[in-house]
Amino acid sequence: MGGCAGSRRRLSDSEGEETVPEPRLSLLDHQGAHWKNAVGFWLLGLCNNFSYVVMLSAAHDILSHERTSGNQSHVDPGPAPIPHNSSSRFDCNSVSTAAVLLADILPTLVIKLLAPLGLHLLPYSPRVLVSGICAAGSFVLVAFSHSVGTSLCGVVLASISSGLGEVTFLSLTAFYPRAVISWWSSGTGGAGLLGALSYLGLTQAGLSPQQTLLSMLGIPALLLASYFLLLTSPEAQDPGGEEEAESSSRQPLIRTEAPELKPGSSSSLSLRERWTVFKGLLWYIVPLVVVYFAEYFINQGLFELLFFRNTSLSHAQQYRWYQMLYQAGVFASRSSLCCCHIRFTWALALLQCLNLAFLLADVWFGFLPSIYFIFLIILYEGLLGGAAYVNTFHNIALETSDEHREFAMAATCISDTLGISLSGLLALPLHDFLCQLS
Repeated sequence: MGGCAGSRRRLSDSEGEETVPEPRLSLLDHQGAHWKNAVGFWLLGLCNNFSYVVMLSAAHDILSHERTSGNQSHVDPGPAPIPHNSSSRFDCNSVSTAAVLLADILPTLVIKLLAPLGLHLLPYSPRVLVSGICAAGSFVLVAFSHSVGTSLCGVVLASISSGLGEVTFLSLTAFYPRAVISWWSSGTGGAGLLGALSYLGLTQAGLSPQQTLLSMLGIPALLLASYFLLLTSPEAQDPGGEEEAESSSRQPLIRTEAPELKPGSSSSLSLRERWTVFKGLLWYIVPLVVVYFAEYFINQGLFELLFFRNTSLSHAQQYRWYQMLYQAGVFASRSSLCCCHIRFTWALALLQCLNLAFLLADVWFGFLPSIYFIFLIILYEGLLGGAAYVNTFHNIALETSDEHREFAMAATCISDTLGISLSGLLALPLHDFLCQLS
């Protein structure tokens, strides 16, 4: 009997070893995949926007000085401000930093305009490879450039990389749980903060711009590694996940009687269906366009003109600090989705327009006595912009069907780019007008 009992006990233990750990292993595998995808999309967001942010942070330097003998690059990190328009009360470059903004955004605009029409026909892997190669090329070209024109060509490469990458990775989120949108958005905010801070810190520490840009070549390599080595296969993912209950309580963005399809079927949508989806997205696209128009009009149209002479910071250093504080606000708000959801993004658009009006009035009348007031306003500006971005894509993910989600993500990408492009076009003549004031 004792032997039978011992034998039964061993059999029971053996059965337990075969049956009990299976769900545990399955749960561990699921959790492991969740964190790999979360970290993967965070790194993709970080790497994808990094070169774009660095080019904007270097905009004032790129336009400030031509290459001189003995200098490693025409981009001059030196602290001594050199007035470029002595007849103006502003320390103006001959060309507005909006020129760099346009070079950094117009290629992205073209990519995003064409993406919903046929980019989905190209597999994801080649798109990611092109994005990584263009990012690396942008750093090398600007680092070794001998003229502003060559540098702007490098900025164009950064724009192609960022635009193609954003369309690609936001479309890719349709194949994963909706939570990865928050991680992607946080990563893009991290790119803004780390990109601006790294350029500011390394140049302040004494590195030449050439050395600073070349030190960033590891970022494109990290982007490729994150996509090809870190992300799990999307086939086993459930796009609905834990947010399905929240989604069911929302009114669908697009009303349709067609049966629900799994993500990946956007290529089967007709042009009429795409137009119907796009019209439903306008509720979110328009306020995001307004938010980005206002904030980039501030960033590339007014930052250079918000120059304080009663501080130890040079003009170039003030500009870098503005960019860094703006990106810090963006990072904080793009990482806030877990604790703060905003349904009505129109409110954010209104507040950002008020920011623009206030800072434009200060440029004209010069009533703020200290640069630290500008620092606080710029941080607040970044918070509004980041919140608008992450909540727009989060709301669209909740309110679109699986059938439409991949297309909806790609189509909404045009919002920020369109707003930025319009702001750059208007900032150029404003810069010329204000710099002619005595």
